[in-house]
Amino acid sequence: MQQLYASWRMSYIEAPKHQEGCIFSDIQAEQKDDEHFIVHRGKTCFVIMNLYPYNPGHLMIIPYRHTNIYEELTDEEALEMHKLTSKAVRVLKKVMNPAGFNMGINLGETAGAGVAGHLHRHIVPRWNGDNNFMPVLGDTRVLSDAIENSWRRIKEVWEQESE
Repeated sequence: MQQLYASWRMSYIEAPKHQEGCIFSDIQAEQKDDEHFIVHRGKTCFVIMNLYPYNPGHLMIIPYRHTNIYEELTDEEALEMHKLTSKAVRVLKKVMNPAGFNMGINLGETAGAGVAGHLHRHIVPRWNGDNNFMPVLGDTRVLSDAIENSWRRIKEVWEQESE
């Protein structure tokens, strides 16, 4: 039997699941973009790498304003979230050449939101054969690129792309 080591998962497993405050609000306020893998800061939303991704290049678009009520997004927030999503897809196509994307927002814990108190949109690049038996049998995802490497490549192309 072969062993697959995914030691980076331990930080997620051991991390407190119910914390005071909001991780997204805390991260965006800290101004440590390199440390938190923030790709871009817009006027009302920011773009960040998912620290516990489904696939390499997994991005999230997050409004600065702490809300979990989608229908209460301002027009400005909704429009910027849409524009940043479009740009994220363009950038990921250039950087990673995925065959497709999963995009979505999980509203509420019951719907699968890991951070249910702060709305966020996922953009997950997908490739043919990127998923195998590991998530089903081993509760393990195999990621082919380190988050630091993906972040550097995505941030570089993001800054070159026009809005």
